[in-house]
Amino acid sequence: MTRKSILITGCSSGIGYDAAHGLKARGWRVFATCRAEADCARLRDEGLESFVLDYASEESIETALAEGLSRTGGTLDALYNNGAFACPGAVEDLPRGALREIFETNLFGVHDLTRRVIPVMRAQGHGRIVNCSSVLGLVPIKWRGAYVATKFALEGLTDTLRLEMRDTPIKVILVEPGPITSRIRANSIPHFERWIDWRASARRDQYEESLLKRLYEAKDKPDTFELPAAAVTAKLARALEVPNPRPRYYVTTPTYLMGALRRVGSSRFIDWVVSRG
Repeated sequence: MTRKSILITGCSSGIGYDAAHGLKARGWRVFATCRAEADCARLRDEGLESFVLDYASEESIETALAEGLSRTGGTLDALYNNGAFACPGAVEDLPRGALREIFETNLFGVHDLTRRVIPVMRAQGHGRIVNCSSVLGLVPIKWRGAYVATKFALEGLTDTLRLEMRDTPIKVILVEPGPITSRIRANSIPHFERWIDWRASARRDQYEESLLKRLYEAKDKPDTFELPAAAVTAKLARALEVPNPRPRYYVTTPTYLMGALRRVGSSRFIDWVVSRG
């Protein structure tokens, strides 16, 4: 029997890396893509099929999808949009270029790849599109405005697409992790240093008291309720393999709590809760 195939983005580390290996172990044919060829080469050495896909480049998206389809004879059973990055900083200190850059990857690239995959899934008569959101797609948190904005937008776009795909055999699903062991905090430092002039900020003291310590002194310190990436892979596998998947899958305790809070709490109460960390 032909193995089901899935294309996964952002597989160099963290959630994508674990998903690629975890789904391969479950019998899936995995196309594990990364932004950098060096990371793809490492994954190929580990036995994965890997090639470059950079969300920020339309040409890269087109080339990568064509490569995956050429290997299957033109079919693709599932897509897991996982790749993303963060650019921490106070909203008032985020220049336009910072938002443009993060939206290119975290939203526009996801949308571009998804649009290209939908006709393939329509033609074959089935398919699942899973988008990796975040607890920060449900509620905001200070210093994460750029990332929060992309994930709120991803939630809205995904929910709308799910409604529009109801008359097709394509299932559209959100996975919402929360605190997961990964390199996203460390990987955000170059973006912070490129875009945020914190020394000139009216909030300089707050940067020094909080965000700088989190980025540089505690970048590898686990968050409260943090789970390993395998916890996300387990929910992803369920979303891909059950006959009738749910619209969204929460993973960590904070995501379950914030999902419930958003349904019943007032905006003021939610602000109070998230402001306490």
